Order: sequence, then structure tokens, then C-alpha cells
Amino acid sequence: MKKLYAIAIGLLLYTSAFSQDTVTQQRYSLHFQETTITQDKPPFSASYSGKNSLSTLGETQTSITSTLFGDLRLWKGADFNFDPELSGGSGLSKTTGIAAFPNGETFRVGSTEPAIYIARLYLRQTFEWGKEKDTITDDQNVIAGLKSKRYFTIAAGKYGLADFFDGNNFSHDPRMQFMNWALMDNGAYDYAANTRGYVLGLYTELGQPDWTLRFSFTMVTTTANGAVWDAKVLKANTQNIEYERRYAIGGQKGTVRLLGYLNNGKFGNYDEAIAQNPKAPNVDSTQAYGRHKVGFGISGDQYITSDLGVFAKASWNDGHTETWFFTEIDRSISFGAELKGASWKRPDDEIGLAFIGDGLSSEHRNYLADGGYGFIIGDGKLNYAPEMVAEFYYKINAYQKKLWLTPDYQFILNPAYNASRGPVNVFSLRMHVEF
Repeated sequence: MKKLYAIAIGLLLYTSAFSQDTVTQQRYSLHFQETTITQDKPPFSASYSGKNSLSTLGETQTSITSTLFGDLRLWKGADFNFDPELSGGSGLSKTTGIAAFPNGETFRVGSTEPAIYIARLYLRQTFEWGKEKDTITDDQNVIAGLKSKRYFTIAAGKYGLADFFDGNNFSHDPRMQFMNWALMDNGAYDYAANTRGYVLGLYTELGQPDWTLRFSFTMVTTTANGAVWDAKVLKANTQNIEYERRYAIGGQKGTVRLLGYLNNGKFGNYDEAIAQNPKAPNVDSTQAYGRHKVGFGISGDQYITSDLGVFAKASWNDGHTETWFFTEIDRSISFGAELKGASWKRPDDEIGLAFIGDGLSSEHRNYLADGGYGFIIGDGKLNYAPEMVAEFYYKINAYQKKLWLTPDYQFILNPAYNASRGPVNVFSLRMHVEF
């Protein structure tokens, strides 16, 4: 695995010797990013703690991710993506104790040692028609060239559902925008992923000048937040569908996305867990095939001026079965704004401010109140209140749009939905390099 970076670079450089690259007919794309986030949490008060509680002690943790993005054009309309990635470090309290966790670059893995793995490995074929064209610029997993505004794409392999679904121009990328989990994606979107955030599946996309329709069918892991894929694909799978509509108001661009998903698998049921053991329920003990989770989300972003944009999101899932992939949120709303620094002569700097409100289904809430534990939260009992977060950041263009430094502050009220704990203050510094 340690040779992945060298192999990818060698392959892409080799193919370049046989290509006649131009700006509009690029043969390959090769990019790199590294993101380091250090977070500090001062001590806070709590009436009690459980095994998944955020530590009340002061602590500092650092995470790192490093990714090589390789995209190779094979034949007309076809490209091959290969992204080796390294990640290491830890979130606060081993990434437990807050549903809307404050670091989107951390994973729920046992070891904090850096590890190399394949993040993406998929083949994509696009069929185009029509005369209207878009000029596509070189970017991560994007090859520069001309692309029709009318097309159909099909891809298969390993990828991240968040690569294609639940996008937002101002609130989607924890490496460059807000860091909180519930701001990088809709909080109640329990989207299929392994421990590292990637999935095996099939993806399709139908594109038109003003709208896009996406669909994905994926596999499911054998355990919540797990790494092993369930081979019983007919019983364990997910379907995701999203409609995106693009428009303009007063010459300023805007987008609305409507998302729906269905998860099927060997999931546990909260009510059954309480019925089995009312004093110490264990949702994992009730796992059985034939369980489902249904959810939806809406996401919108709107430019007010060329430097100011606003966004809002809302999502919901039925909350009957245990959280399996993302985080323990069953209802979520968020909104915020981003402002470029042109007015203070720092046009590439950026300020962001956002607010989050998250909640649980009644079944999920009762399970935690009776002493149950999920894979992210659980204080042994629960004085329920909505978990609320405010996040503010200032992103500094430190060097030629290649090096970015971002101080960030998050205020978290009722961590893990518990009014008997907190509030919590989290101070962060992010360094991001890309080229």
C-alpha cells in the first residue's frame, strides 16, 4: 500500500508521453491535498458521564489527511479515477460525545497511527449529445475539456457518496469550508460508507442545462461504522436519489437539491432493544435482515453578490433503526453565510458563520435515556435537549491559493442532546495545502 503514490504518479506521467494535451483536451489530471486540523477543548462541566461521553477534561487532538487525486482519460467519454489516501490522528475524545462532531476530517477508527488506503477506484463512462457545451477546468478528479450540457454518466467502483450527493457551494468541504460534520453534509443523511467514508457501488447521473438527476446503488457494511462489506447485496444495500435545480435571481446563481434515500440491511431496532432489556438496552443485539431506514434532505445555496453567499439545509430520517454509517442525528436544520474578503482587500480570504440544530426520533431518544449506547454518543442516561452548534471561521490565503490557514471556533450546546452536560467550546486551526 505504501507504493500507491509512486505507482499513481508513474502511471499518469507515463500516459502523458503519448498524449497531445491542450487546455480543452486534457489526457489526465493529477492533484494533491493535505489537511491538518488541530482542535483544543477547554474543560467543561457535566452532571454525569458514560462510556461514549465527551471527556470533561481539557484536551487537544490533531488529525491529518493526505490525498493524491488521479484521473486518466481512457477513450471517448471514459475516465478512470484512482485516489490513494493517508489519514491519521484522532478527534476529541476518540470522536465520541457529540453528534454534530466538530472535525469533518476525523474517522471512527481504533488506531491513531497514519494509514494508507485506496479512497477511490472507479471507472466512469459519459455519453453526450446536443450542441451546448461547458468548458471544464482541471481539478481534483476532473479532467479539463469540453463537456456537453446534456449527458448521461454511469460509474462503478469505490467512491464517496458525498462526492456526488448532497453538495452545497458554501457548506460541504471540511478541508476548505466549515469543519462540522452536520455542515459538510445534511446531518440526518445516514449515507452509506465504510469507516473511512467510502463505499462500493454503482452511480448514474443524467445532466441537462438547468437540472441534474442522480441515482446510486451501494453495498452496506456488516457492522455499524464498519469496514467489511456485506456480501448479501439483495438484503443489504442502499438507494440514493437526488434532483438538483440550478437558477439565477437578479443575475446571481442559486441551486436547490432534493435528496431521498433508503437503507436496507441487518440493522438493530431501538424499541426492540428496550423491550429486551429496559435497564440496559443494546440495539446491536436486535439486528436482523429486513430492516430499513428512510430519509430525505433539502439543500439550497444562493449568491447575494459575487462575494456573499447564503445557504440552508434540512433533513430527516425515520429513526426507528440504529444509525449505521454517518452520525446519530435524525432531524437537522442548518443555515449560514460565507463572505469573501474583497471589501478589505483580501479577495481570496473568506469568513464563514453557520448555525446547526439537531434532534432525535422518540425511539432513539428513549433508547439513550434508558442507558443505551450508539457508536458515537451515549452518556448512560439522558436529559434530552436539541444539540445546537454555532461555527465561525476565517480562512486565510497564505500562499498563492496553495496554502490556506483557518482559525475556527465552535460553540456546542447540549452535546449528545444532553442538557446536563456542557456547553463546550472548541478552538481549531486548520492548515490546508493543495496543488
